[in-house]
Amino acid sequence: MSKKKRQRARQPTEKREENTLLGYWLKGEDLSLPSGYARLSENPEVRMAVDRIADLVSSMTIHLMQNTEEGDIRIRNELAKKIDINPYSLMTRKDWMYFIVHTMLLEGDGNCIVFPTTRDGLLDELIPLPASMVSFPPPIQNGIGAVTNYQVLIQGRPYNHDEVLHFRINPDPNRPWIGRGYRLILNDIIGNLKQAAATKKAFMGDKWRPGVIVMVDADSSQFSSDEERDKLIQRYIGSGDSGKPWILPEGIIRVETVKPLSLQDIAIHESVNIDKKTVAAMLGVPPFFVGVDSFNKNEYNAFIQTRILPLAKGIEQELTRKLLYSPDLFFRFNSRSLYSYSLTDLVTAGTALVDRNALRRNELRDWIGMSPDPEMKDLIVLENYIPADLLGEQNKLKDIKKALEGGDGDE
Repeated sequence: MSKKKRQRARQPTEKREENTLLGYWLKGEDLSLPSGYARLSENPEVRMAVDRIADLVSSMTIHLMQNTEEGDIRIRNELAKKIDINPYSLMTRKDWMYFIVHTMLLEGDGNCIVFPTTRDGLLDELIPLPASMVSFPPPIQNGIGAVTNYQVLIQGRPYNHDEVLHFRINPDPNRPWIGRGYRLILNDIIGNLKQAAATKKAFMGDKWRPGVIVMVDADSSQFSSDEERDKLIQRYIGSGDSGKPWILPEGIIRVETVKPLSLQDIAIHESVNIDKKTVAAMLGVPPFFVGVDSFNKNEYNAFIQTRILPLAKGIEQELTRKLLYSPDLFFRFNSRSLYSYSLTDLVTAGTALVDRNALRRNELRDWIGMSPDPEMKDLIVLENYIPADLLGEQNKLKDIKKALEGGDGDE
């Protein structure tokens, strides 16, 4: 008897365990599952913002840099080529980086794991893993409760944190080695946008929105069926050409027009714009990325500096600390190509640097997309636009030099 009771008591417990948040997460489902819940990846505004962020980050080239006494210089070797051109044989570098950023922002809920493989002691593949294959068990603690190590479960198999590349955003306050996404904080906003879309669809498809009402002085029984009503329309109104006047019997039929409610009347447009701006602010993108307001150059450049570059910096540091042994080497994204420049801005800034002997003309040609010219590889200065090593050969300087050599010390 007691055995049967225990069996019956276990069934609800097992059912509750299957419905826990952890169970949903391990199955690749959403953590928050109220009635009518919408996934972040299914919301148009979130997708527009995340796709733009991932597209911009993945468009930057990745440079292998070296610290020197005279400044940072770019290194071009097989390692640099591996990371910037072919990190994973099944994907281009842009697609590879796009997947990492997209997973961090959406499916991975702030985290993305890349599994590195080696061949003959050299880096071979950097395999990006879908979020559904990865989980994070409780960390390893020492005697006083401090976390000394954490592991990553890849399809149930544990790996130490230093065996994989772990890209993350928004560190969790309680588990700072794990990132946090936007699923919970955007839950209510996404629900509002979904409800607004459903309201708009129902409103636009509502059949009780006639533009013209025709009142007829007749017995109601004569129009009890659709056929009788159609006969009246065909007899007096017809389906004539556009703009053709109607000829109606006076005193029998009266036509009135009505103005149905619009989306502006029910104030749905303003609330939707507010929710869209909230989504844009939480994801760190300008409002015009989600269809609100117009393009603003200064706002876009500020977005590159305050959102794209910090996100790229975290990826740089993870690549550097996990893949490089030399203390003077590091990875860096080239962000200059992302800013909103006009051709006039590039030429003006480049010309000023050329005049100050800080830029070669071929480098300026590269800025504006032109091929290098063999005759423009030397540094020149503003004085007479001559190579820097020939400054002392100017005639006026030769005359001064001769005068100094021929005169006495007082002169």
